[in-house]
Amino acid sequence: MDLSASLFAGWAVWLSAGLSLAALVFAALRVKWRELDPAALNAWMGACVLDLAMWLLRGGLQPGLSFHLLGAALFTLLMGPWLAMLALAVVQLALAAAGHADWRALGLSWLLTALPAVAVAGGMLELARRRLPANFFIYVFVNGFLAGGASLLASALCGVLALGAAGAYPWDALLEEALPYYFLLSWSEAFTTGLLLAVLIVYRPRWVATFEDSRYLGGKPGAN
Repeated sequence: MDLSASLFAGWAVWLSAGLSLAALVFAALRVKWRELDPAALNAWMGACVLDLAMWLLRGGLQPGLSFHLLGAALFTLLMGPWLAMLALAVVQLALAAAGHADWRALGLSWLLTALPAVAVAGGMLELARRRLPANFFIYVFVNGFLAGGASLLASALCGVLALGAAGAYPWDALLEEALPYYFLLSWSEAFTTGLLLAVLIVYRPRWVATFEDSRYLGGKPGAN
């Protein structure tokens, strides 16, 4: 969902920009930069480029109501939630620099799109660690497939509620025409996230920061 500043009041645009900046600074302070794996960091940068392509492959007829894959859950599992927030901000900045997003609405877009998606994916990861057995298939299905779909749906719901509260579109149009499409798109997000996560764990487990061999494979060595 790529929001436009013209759909919202000026105070909402500026407030969201300030909140987003504060959240990003907080996330940057929580990242343990010196402990990052250089090889994984290069892979994550490549993931940002691929995610940018996913955002560009979008459809939509109305301003602010675009349909595209998000990649937030996969980023959260690859990098952890704090670095995922920063990575999604970089993706949105790149979109704006290329003329595919509204500069003035970057704070709104990040706050309503990236933040809730990462929060849902990170929350489901923590819940699975606490409540579910440490199993490879549970990790892929719950944290990849289910969290991928839920993260996109949460992001879409936040955007739809914001557009409705701002009076940009009638509530019935948003809930009956736009939201069902996001629900269908969430299945594509779920499948893509689960599939890519499974492939990466098998062939490049070092790139998946939240995956631990000792926890999910019973100490068996992973692939290099």
